[in-house]
Amino acid sequence: MLNQYDIIVVGAGHAGCEAAYCSAKMGNKVLLLTMNMNTIAQMSCNPAMGGVAKGQIVREIDALGGGTGIISDKSAIQFRMLNKSKGPAMWSPRTQNDRQVFSNEWRLLLEKTENIDFWQDMCSGIIVEDKQVIGVTTALGIEILSKTVIITNCTFLNGLIHLGEKQFGGGRAAERASTGITEQLVSLGFHSGRMKTGTPPRVDGRTLDYSKMEEQKGDQPASKFSFTNTNALVKQRSCFITYTNKETHEVLKTGFDRSPMFNGAIQGSGPRYCPSIEDKINRFADRDRHQIFVEPEGWDTVEIYVNGFSTSLPEDVQLKAMRTIPGFEKAKMFRPGYAIEYDFFQPTQLHKSLETKNISNLYFAGQINGTTGYEEAACQGLIAGVNASNKINNKPPFILTRSEAYIGVLIDDLITKGTEEPYRMFTSRAEYRILLRQDNADIRLTPLGYKIGLAGQEAFDKTQKKIKATQELIGDLKKIGITPKEVNPFLESKGSAPISQQVKLSSIITRPNVYLKELIEVSPLAKKQALIAENHHCDVVSQTEIQMKYEGYIEREQEQAEKMLRLEKVSIPTNMTYNELNSLSSEGKEKLSEIKPTTIGQASRVSGVTPSDISVLLVYLGR
Repeated sequence: MLNQYDIIVVGAGHAGCEAAYCSAKMGNKVLLLTMNMNTIAQMSCNPAMGGVAKGQIVREIDALGGGTGIISDKSAIQFRMLNKSKGPAMWSPRTQNDRQVFSNEWRLLLEKTENIDFWQDMCSGIIVEDKQVIGVTTALGIEILSKTVIITNCTFLNGLIHLGEKQFGGGRAAERASTGITEQLVSLGFHSGRMKTGTPPRVDGRTLDYSKMEEQKGDQPASKFSFTNTNALVKQRSCFITYTNKETHEVLKTGFDRSPMFNGAIQGSGPRYCPSIEDKINRFADRDRHQIFVEPEGWDTVEIYVNGFSTSLPEDVQLKAMRTIPGFEKAKMFRPGYAIEYDFFQPTQLHKSLETKNISNLYFAGQINGTTGYEEAACQGLIAGVNASNKINNKPPFILTRSEAYIGVLIDDLITKGTEEPYRMFTSRAEYRILLRQDNADIRLTPLGYKIGLAGQEAFDKTQKKIKATQELIGDLKKIGITPKEVNPFLESKGSAPISQQVKLSSIITRPNVYLKELIEVSPLAKKQALIAENHHCDVVSQTEIQMKYEGYIEREQEQAEKMLRLEKVSIPTNMTYNELNSLSSEGKEKLSEIKPTTIGQASRVSGVTPSDISVLLVYLGR
C-alpha cells in the first residue's frame, strides 16, 4: 500500500521532527510514522526551549540548517539570555514558548517540506535481513520498506505512568505506550534499561495571586535563536517566581507512604539535576524552601506550568501541598503531575553517526539513547537524519568533534561513556566551551551545514559576510589610535586607569566594562570613519568585542583542541583484539572491547581506561 522510502522516521517528537526535516531537505524520500498526527512536536514537559548549554545546542541546530531554532522563535512568548553576569562562554539563550503554536508551526514546516509523507500508526517492530534493517511493521499489520530506519520513540517504549499508587500504561498522559519494539531489539542482541522522568501539575492561572510572587520579565530588547530572518519579540509575557515552605514540605511528607518513588514501584533512574519535589525535600532536608517557577503555557491560555514541582505523589496531596505556596492559596488544578518509566538502550551500542553497531542502517535518536530534554533530542535527530542520508548516498558519516560543537560533546559522551541516568547537557561537560559559544555557532557550523547540503546558500552567504565584517572591524580597531585627552574622561567614568600616551583602540576595548559602541563615541577618528557602519548587524559588533576581549583565552583553548585532535586522527582498527594486548589493564581490556572506540582520542575518554593503557595502544599502533 505504501511505497518504499529512503528513510522511515519512527516518532514525531523533537528528535523525529528534526530527523525527518533534515533528511528530506537533503533530498531523501521520507516517511514520518507517528501514533498521533495531532501531537507532532508536543512539548511534553515545560513550554520552553534552551537554557544553560541547551540554548547553545538550539543555536547549533539552527546554524547547521535544522528547524528547531526557527520554530522556537516563531512560538516564543518570552526571551532571556541567561548568565549575562558571567563571561560569554556561559551566556545561554532561553525562550518561553506557546505550547500549541510550537507544535502547529513544526507540523506546518514539515508539511511544506518536499519529500515528507506522513502515516498515523504505531510501529510494532523492524524488518531485518542479514543484520540489516529494510523496513518496519505497524500495529495495523502493514509492512513498509525503506533503506534506513531512525527510531525516536521518546518516553513511549513500554511507557508506564505513576500517580500515587495508580499505574497506567502510556507514553504521555492520555496517550498509549508503544509496545513490541523493545522485545524485538533485545532479541537482536541490544541491551535495554529503564529510566524515569516526571512532570508537574498544570493549574488555572486565573486562580493564582501574582502579587505574592516575584515577576520575571524578558530581555529588552529581546534577541532570538535563529540566525535567519525570524522576528525578535516586541511584546512578551512575564513568568513569576515563588517558593515552597516548611508547611509545604510537611504536607508532601504525608504522601510518602503512597509515593511510587519510595515504595519501590519505580525501578528506573531519574535525573539527579531535575529531581521531583518529594525527592528534593527528602535529599535536601536541611533546606526550608525550594524555588518554583510559574510559567504560562502560551499567549492566550490560562494554563500554567508549575516548574520545580514535578511529582508523582497522589493528586490530593499535590493540591493540598501546592495551596501552601504563596500565590497558590486558591489554586485550581487542571491535571496532576506524574512520573513515567520507559525503556532506553545504552548508547554505547551506537557508532558516532548514531547508527547501531548490531544492525546496519538502523539509527537511534533522542530519549531512546538515555538523554532527556527537547534540545538534546532534536540535535540527535538532526545528526541521525544527516547520517542516514549520507549512508544512502554513499557519503562518509557527518561527525562533529568535541571542539566543534556541544552536539559533538553530547554524542561523544553518550557513545563513549554510556549513561546510567538521564543525560542532560551542561556547559561543564564541554572542555572547550570558550570556543563553543552561542554567539559564534553560525561561524563554527554553517559552513559545515552548507557543505553537507543542509544549510542553504543564503545562510552561508550571511555567515561569510559576518566573518568578513568582523575581521575588518578588528583590523580597523588595531589601526586607529586614541589620545589621552580623548579617552581618559571616559576611562575614569568606568573606573579604569587613564592612559599617558596615544594607544590603539584595540588595547582599550580589552578592558573590563568597556564596550565597543561607547568607545567609538569618544573617538573622533572612529566616528569620522563611521567605524560601525549602519549596515553592521549587532552580531558583528558583539562578535568583534568578544573576540578581542578574550583573544588570549580563545587562542589557548584552540591550541589545546588541536593537540587533542591529533589523538582523534590516530585510528584504531575495527577488528582490534584488546584481550591479546597483555600490557593493558584488565578493566581497560573489558571497557575497550565493549565500546570499540574508533580513535585513540575516543579511547582516552572511556571510563576505566588509564593513561598507561593509552600509551600501550600508541606503541602497538606504531605511534
